[in-house]
Amino acid sequence: MNVRGSNFVFFLLLGLLAALGTFLILYATPEGLGLSDDSIAYIAGARSMLSGQGYREAWLASNGPVTHFPPGFSSLLALIGLSGLDPVRGARFANALSFGVNGFLLGLIGWRMTKSRLAGLLLAMLFVANASLLRVHAVAMSEPLYIFLSLLAFLTFHQYYQNLGNRWLFLTGVFAGMAYLTRYAGLALLATFVVALILVHESWHQPFKLIGAFLFGALPFLAGWSIRNKLVADNATNRTLVYHPLTAENIQTGLRNISEFVVPVEAWRRAIVQIPNLIVGVIAFIGFVILVWLLARGLKSFFKPESDWPEMLSFTNGLYVFGYLASILSSMMLFDASTKFKLRILSPVYVSLLILLVYFVSWLWQKRWFLWRGLALILALFVLALSANETFAVVNQLQKGGQGYASFQWYDSEAMAFLRQLPKDTRIYTNQPGPVYLYTGRPNYVLPDLVDPVTDLPRGNYEEGVAALRQDVLSGKAVLALFKFDSEAEDVQTIYLQLADGLYLAHDSHGDKIYMAQP
Repeated sequence: MNVRGSNFVFFLLLGLLAALGTFLILYATPEGLGLSDDSIAYIAGARSMLSGQGYREAWLASNGPVTHFPPGFSSLLALIGLSGLDPVRGARFANALSFGVNGFLLGLIGWRMTKSRLAGLLLAMLFVANASLLRVHAVAMSEPLYIFLSLLAFLTFHQYYQNLGNRWLFLTGVFAGMAYLTRYAGLALLATFVVALILVHESWHQPFKLIGAFLFGALPFLAGWSIRNKLVADNATNRTLVYHPLTAENIQTGLRNISEFVVPVEAWRRAIVQIPNLIVGVIAFIGFVILVWLLARGLKSFFKPESDWPEMLSFTNGLYVFGYLASILSSMMLFDASTKFKLRILSPVYVSLLILLVYFVSWLWQKRWFLWRGLALILALFVLALSANETFAVVNQLQKGGQGYASFQWYDSEAMAFLRQLPKDTRIYTNQPGPVYLYTGRPNYVLPDLVDPVTDLPRGNYEEGVAALRQDVLSGKAVLALFKFDSEAEDVQTIYLQLADGLYLAHDSHGDKIYMAQP
């Protein structure tokens, strides 16, 4: 078969894999994508844009400008919403399409990286068949869009190193800037490409010119968003520099999620995690191998510019693994204590690790020795088979019902029905402002709390907040809605009882309690 025919078959198969990925998300989410508090913030922000009010906290009665969440995903949902589709439904189609398109882009990356169409198809299949990444795309969050923009940035950066001109660096900057407007962790992309330009160059003075071309594309997005936030809210990203160490619970969450990615068969994973420090050892080994490889290739190019350059798609993804993790760790420890090692937070690293895995398999295959090629083939088929098996189970599990706030337990909640029947001007104080907004259509008020979840520091004026809440409820103009009361920790229940002290319990169903003034 000639080159044109081979390319046609390759793109046809990639297109079929993209269609399969899109179908899997749609099939797995018949009741819509999974919803969390952050999901509802993005959806409310999109609705606010569509109403002409700008990017605001529409789920809260204060309706202040949003700075904590960058506007990229909400802007996409608002754009889709111009067709008349509500952002809740629009998010499902956006993420389903993203799953397919991201698989397609990874196929291109695999092909460009290894010069092998089979490697490209393998990478696309590994992505579509990965249960962890499918779960990420099955929730209404910004990660699918962020991964899409990141992959475009890696591809355009690679194009520059194919001697195709500085315009590709400018485009890389544009995509990296757009990724930052989707997730603040996009700063790791900027750092990755700047470091790559410093390490891999033709002459000592060249990196400064190239970094300038790259930043010319990226900085307008960063500066524009920061200036907007400063003007409307007097802060850049709603983050404060405060040190808070990693908790043991957060570390365990990360290890569990990583183990699910590394060992996709749940029965095997449960057995393996029982072996002390095995998962930690595997993570350390993978990280050490990638680091040594990066140092060997990067330092050689830095000190000997005339030497052969490293393959840039694999090299930049290796850099990105460390840059992204450093960005997340700094955020957790210095800026936002509420950030945890959840699946969605780790998912960009998973994508880069799949890229590096295919690069390694291709390297083994190119050894042209029967043993090495056999090892490469067995490794590829083994990982693909395990991933596909777990993904099949996950799709069937997701297909049974909505996840998170998309569950019938929320939209069929008797407490929600009670709140919907209240007079329109009744103020609602609640421990679940996101779903209350989503299923009653009413913005509401958060409860006073002792600790700021972002800074992990005590809040001031807690007693005044409690007194103001109780006075507002006793006036007959507000209600206090506490969901999942019985499932909360004892210290949290104690606070809830303090808030409800002296109030009339007007509704109690399935652990959901609504308090108001005496009738």
